[in-house]
Amino acid sequence: MATPEVRPLPRRTARIAALALSALAVTGFAAPAQAATVAGAPSSVAAILPIDLGGSELLNRGDSGPEVRELQERLNELGYWTGTPDGLFQDLTVQAVYAVQKAAGIDRDGVVGPQTRKALREGVRPEATASGEAIEIDLERQLLLVVSDGRVEQVFNTSTGSGETYESRGRQSVAVTPTGAYTVFREVDAWDPGPLGALYRPKYFNGGIAIHGYPSVPPYPASHGCARVSTPAMDWLWESGHLDHGKTVIVR
Repeated sequence: MATPEVRPLPRRTARIAALALSALAVTGFAAPAQAATVAGAPSSVAAILPIDLGGSELLNRGDSGPEVRELQERLNELGYWTGTPDGLFQDLTVQAVYAVQKAAGIDRDGVVGPQTRKALREGVRPEATASGEAIEIDLERQLLLVVSDGRVEQVFNTSTGSGETYESRGRQSVAVTPTGAYTVFREVDAWDPGPLGALYRPKYFNGGIAIHGYPSVPPYPASHGCARVSTPAMDWLWESGHLDHGKTVIVR
């Protein structure tokens, strides 16, 4: 009888299988039959392995597959909102990567490289200053934090006042987002037209300044004074109740 051909496992599969066998050996459960199962079906050991973020390859917009899903799950675990993990590196994942890069104080390029992987492995996440329930807007890091009982629950990339001079209705103003503690006093559950453009489902907390959804949320200050988030993120904020009428917004 001919000896069956033995092909090497793909690099990533082999690495996962080796880690799994090592983990099983430490706990005393590495029987030969179990080892064969692990090598043939790496997904069966995912629950006993830490999230593998030690790879060297870059992950970028347009990528897809198990490693992207793993990335999304880790971001969600740390509170960087990506929606439902789907293995597709698209806009929401880019927004979450921006956020973790801002929290870690590294380049805000939306690409998952060595520094971003390190931040994810180390569990980098911002801390709240509020002791109760609030939305905090961190102007320096350009982050929007959802805080409950003094703990950061969710982190979003945001873009606030650019600091540039602009003209509206014949008047010149400077695009700033003033610091202070405010409350949500008005909301519009639709695209709200205005002299500077339409705002998606805005929650106003300081005159004409609102937290709102917008198609473009770059990783730097770019607004006329409002705090932008992605439109799906704004939908989540509406549904969560964290920005209901009378809720606290702290800009710092």
